[in-house]
Formats: sequence, structure tokens, C-alpha cells
Amino acid sequence: MSIFKALTIAGSDSGGGAGIQADLKTFQELEVFGMTALTAITAQNTTGVHGVYPLSPETLGKQIEAVAEDLRPDAIKTGMLWSAEMIEVIAEKIAAYDLENVIVDPVMIAKGGASLLNDEAVEKLTRRLLPLAYAVTPNIPEAEVLTGRSLKTMDDRKKAAQDLCEMGVRYSIIKGGHQPENEKVTDLLFDGETFIEISNPYIETKNTHGTGCTFAAALTAQTAKGNGIHEAFQVAEAFVHEAVAHSLDIGAGHGPTNHFAFKKSFKGSLRV
Repeated sequence: MSIFKALTIAGSDSGGGAGIQADLKTFQELEVFGMTALTAITAQNTTGVHGVYPLSPETLGKQIEAVAEDLRPDAIKTGMLWSAEMIEVIAEKIAAYDLENVIVDPVMIAKGGASLLNDEAVEKLTRRLLPLAYAVTPNIPEAEVLTGRSLKTMDDRKKAAQDLCEMGVRYSIIKGGHQPENEKVTDLLFDGETFIEISNPYIETKNTHGTGCTFAAALTAQTAKGNGIHEAFQVAEAFVHEAVAHSLDIGAGHGPTNHFAFKKSFKGSLRV
């Protein structure tokens, strides 16, 4: 039996809804062996981020080296990267070990509003990391920061998706959760030539903590297994929709999504 492996380079969420915890849960549900390189430890729960404690760039680099030298990943996801120095280390290790299938989730702001990426780091991400990326998965506010565009319409999103590919990314996905229209949420994929839209019914719930991490992790898992971008996009969409539709109403704030809802809903009917 083939063992597919995925590495998440991200922060730890002590509440378990986002960050490496969400990534590992998603990898496991999609039958991919998950590995980690921590960028920071956060004191976090459903009400917000109450502390961020970054690790050193050297510590981050050593983690990536250890995984790359012995357990070479089939795909990599990046999440909360915190600083320009960390992004530089990640870019250097990707190049040094010729690592492929890097999916960048440009985490900038936590659900509760806390900033998770400073301005210098944003510039470093666009200049150093995006040119190495297989795919990038910003939400609308993140895409606005990365491209400098105001995204109000689907045409705006399409132009931004093209901008991201012009930065060197092979595929760009702009998630539409911040702008539901006609009771639907539409995510947009640009594959360098054509635009693909997938819409799901809008679900009225406050329990959406970790949706961005989970989407990118599902995309990473499917990519690690050799699925093309269109198939991976379809599974990631379905995985997150089910996770939100059957979200877990725990905690006093933005509750987590349900990472084990996907398998229960599809029971093997969708190729994963």
C-alpha cells in the first residue's frame, strides 16, 4: 500500500480548531500521513487569540530539514508564517531540498481579528514564497492585500486570481466566504487558462473557525495523493462544506468545523 505524506508548516492552535491541529485532522480523514513544522504556539480558543509565541527561524528550519531528509513529503501546506525571517527560511529549505507541491494558505488575520502576519512578512511572502507555490488559497480580504485590488465582484476576483498567477503561482484559488451572494458561497479557481467556480449553499453559523486551514489542508492531502488541481479542488470544497454544515457547537465564540463529517456524508461516493 502506498503511503502518501503531507507536511504542514504552521502555528499551533491550542483550541484545536485551526492551525496544525486542523491540518492533521484533515490529513487523517483523507488518509494521508501528516507531519509538522511549527512556526509558533498560540494561546487560542473559540473566543480569539490570547497570545502568540513564535519559535526561532532556526528551530523552524531544523524541523523542515528533519522531515525532508527522512520523510520527504508529497505535498506541503503553509499556514501562519508570522515573520519575514520565517518565510525566508521556508523558501530556502524548499529550494535546497527541491520540494514540490507547495500550497500556500496566506493566513493573515485570525477569526477573532488578531493579526497573524506583519507587513514585512506579506512582502516577503509575495516575493519569495509565491513563486515557489503550486497553489495559493486566499480568502477575499487576503487576496486584496496580496494583489492591492478591491474585490467587490466576481470579475474583480478573476483579475486578482490572474494577478496571483502572474506572481509565479501555478494555480490560484480565491475563497468567497466573505461575500455570499444569492444564498450561495462561490469559490474561484484559476488554472492559468480557465476559471472554474464551485458554489455551495450559504450556511448561517458562527462556527467557522479553521475553515481556511481545513480547505488548504484538504487540497494538500489530495495533491499529495496525486490528484490534479481540479479533482483536489472538488474534494476540498466538499470537505469544508460538510465540515461547516455539521459544525461543532462548542465554546463561547466561533466554534470549530467538524473534520469527521465528510466521511460520514459521502461514505466513499466521492473519489478521495
